Amino acid sequence: MSEWTTVEGEAALPEGSLLATDLDGLPVLLLRYRGCIHAFENRCTHDGSEMTGGHLDQGEIVCPFHGARFAADSGEALCAPAYEPLTPIAVRIENGCIQLKDERW
Repeated sequence: MSEWTTVEGEAALPEGSLLATDLDGLPVLLLRYRGCIHAFENRCTHDGSEMTGGHLDQGEIVCPFHGARFAADSGEALCAPAYEPLTPIAVRIENGCIQLKDERW
């Protein structure tokens, strides 16, 4: 099992923003929505492309390539062309730093 890894300072992620980062070679998409920070594998479940360049729209992450939408708080796929949810990554705030842990394995 992996350990918690600091990836960014909390101040780097203002409300309503998306930020691409890396967790030991795994591309991760961070976002802050309604004051909470969420993390997902940075890969659209429609075609595997990175979500970098996408945006938040009323609580939905919008993929920049084909417009797939995912719930910002859960990663649930909300419309075609994506049908599978985004893969969540464990996230916590420790001393003002965003820390991630890959619990998939």
